[in-house]
Amino acid sequence: MSRRDIPTATSSRLQGFTVQRLAAFSADDTGGNPAGIVLCQSLPDATVMQAIAAEVGYSETAFAAPGEHGWRVRYFAPEIEVPFCGHATVALGAALAMEYGGGAFALQLNQAHISVEGHRDGNRYTAALQSPPTHSEPAAIELVTSVLALFGYAREDLDPRLPPALADAGARHVILPLATRQRLTEMHYPLEAGRRLMLAHGLATIALVFAERPGLFHARNPFAAGGVYEDPATGAAAAALAGYLRDLDWPHDGVIDIHQGDDMGIPSRLRAEIGVTSGSSIRVSGSVRCIAE
Repeated sequence: MSRRDIPTATSSRLQGFTVQRLAAFSADDTGGNPAGIVLCQSLPDATVMQAIAAEVGYSETAFAAPGEHGWRVRYFAPEIEVPFCGHATVALGAALAMEYGGGAFALQLNQAHISVEGHRDGNRYTAALQSPPTHSEPAAIELVTSVLALFGYAREDLDPRLPPALADAGARHVILPLATRQRLTEMHYPLEAGRRLMLAHGLATIALVFAERPGLFHARNPFAAGGVYEDPATGAAAAALAGYLRDLDWPHDGVIDIHQGDDMGIPSRLRAEIGVTSGSSIRVSGSVRCIAE
């Protein structure tokens, strides 16, 4: 296959910058979470990046420029800047592989140094990020009560094996494990109330999860803080969930698979590899699909 036969991302010009469009964590040739990717020689002003992200309209757009420690990267949702975005990082890995060939790329975020690998696999792209360090702690009773009320859940809807927690792997999430797949399917909430709750507690998303078995989770991730009702794939939350499971000594055998987006009709597949050292980086990987015009 020649280079011109390799699928490339749809791109457009916004405010003088080329924006590539890629869907990270896709399931075969469908699904995945769309991300905007801007590769440039130097990052524009934050107001410009915010305006571009709002115009793109995806849950996140990543901006990357060569820096002192690899690529300097910032992430913007339509309404706010976020410290770390997993699916946009995986999309960035594919975009860098398209431009520079497969390999590993060092990334300097606002608050962390991480890396991403991007590779071509036949006529597809795959990428894997190494997250920032992880941390988890039990969620306060008052916060759990507020989250349950937001979604109309009761305490008996929770999985007694997995207590609600605050978990972080570059961005802060509430992890709320549910006892049944049905209750996950029935997820709904008022967007503005969710936005107020998430912003008040500094949350990137609320990760609602169901453990089908120890190594397979189904997830839904409301992202009201960024003006998005729900993400079809959330790499940062996947890393946070994996770190939380390690802290709990959950029987993960070193890896978990996460199915997300199915309830939205946008199937997405994420894999998180879990090292043995508490707090260490999580490797989150998946396929990347070029979005057709």
